[in-house]
Amino acid sequence: MTTLFISDLHLCPSRPHITRIFHEFLAGPAQQADSLYILGDLFEYWAGDDDLDDPFNAINCAALRALSDSGVPVFFMAGNRDFLAGEGFAHAAGLSLLPEPAVVDIHGEPTLLMHGDTLCIDDDAYQAFRAEVRSPDWQQAFLALPLTRRKSQIELLRRESEAQKLIKTAQIMDVNPDA
Repeated sequence: MTTLFISDLHLCPSRPHITRIFHEFLAGPAQQADSLYILGDLFEYWAGDDDLDDPFNAINCAALRALSDSGVPVFFMAGNRDFLAGEGFAHAAGLSLLPEPAVVDIHGEPTLLMHGDTLCIDDDAYQAFRAEVRSPDWQQAFLALPLTRRKSQIELLRRESEAQKLIKTAQIMDVNPDA
């Protein structure tokens, strides 16, 4: 009995080798698994389910769907970069969405699953940002914007995040054991 867990692949067109390895994994070892749990940040970012026609997104959803269609249940928990993935993505990829956190039964053992960014409690600015972008009102307003504008805003936020990483200490960005 094999249950597989993956996270933080950050799939994007600019890193085709990671996507290739992911597809090889789905077509190979994952075919023998009892289930696959994707625990967030599968994509570098997800701008909304109305971007499923993008060739990059479509090919990745098709690869996940092929695994699911082969009989391997696939579960997805959003991370801090793909939290806008919703029912459209789930349907296209043939997977089930999980809330965060989630307690699931893994071979008879209750198992807590998390993406983990909620445990980085020392980064007050990030936690405030996370609370804002995870709110239903913010998501509804953001998803009402044109897709091209959303992508531009996400890319700007990614650049700002990278700049913040240069300023913040590793300790503040890491999991707090007391969380």
